Amino acid sequence: MSSRIEQIIEEIEEYVDSCKFQPLSSTKIVVNKEELEELLRELRMKTPDEIKRYQKIISNKDAILADAQTKADALIADATEKQQQMVEENEIMREARQQSQQLLDQSRQQAQQILDSATEDANNIRMSAISYTDDMLANLEQIMSHASDTVSAKYNTFINSIQSCYDIVTKNRSELSPQSQNTSNYSTEDLAAADEEDQDEE
Repeated sequence: MSSRIEQIIEEIEEYVDSCKFQPLSSTKIVVNKEELEELLRELRMKTPDEIKRYQKIISNKDAILADAQTKADALIADATEKQQQMVEENEIMREARQQSQQLLDQSRQQAQQILDSATEDANNIRMSAISYTDDMLANLEQIMSHASDTVSAKYNTFINSIQSCYDIVTKNRSELSPQSQNTSNYSTEDLAAADEEDQDEE
């Protein structure tokens, strides 16, 4: 059964796949900013809890090893006790020592096997948790990168539009500038004097 954070990632992937492409583009899409932010907000809230859960799994390694050590110590203690009893009770001391030593060696071997198995299980749990958490964060990184690229593309398009309008306005002003300067060279009095001279000539 998948966790809630996996469901959120799937929802984000489905949402991105459902978004329409921008006009004249096969790679850039149009996203609903609020809807995407809501999904990312929920993902951000769930991520710490998910990571804590796998950290707890990793921490169980110490408990597994401690339990295995306890069992191993109990086996050795029991074997030692039986060895002592066999030495004290058996009339053939050499046979008693041989049998007790065999029992002790077997107990130590079993104890080591328990420790080795517990260590391997704990390491497997730890590596699985780390691998899953890394995959989850990698998916999140990919989604955030894609969202960032989309927002950046929209921003660049907006800036280019503003720059184009600015260039047009500047060009239009430069075309009007010579006429404005020629007209501004004549004062009101000069224009009036010129008008009187025209009337006298008539």
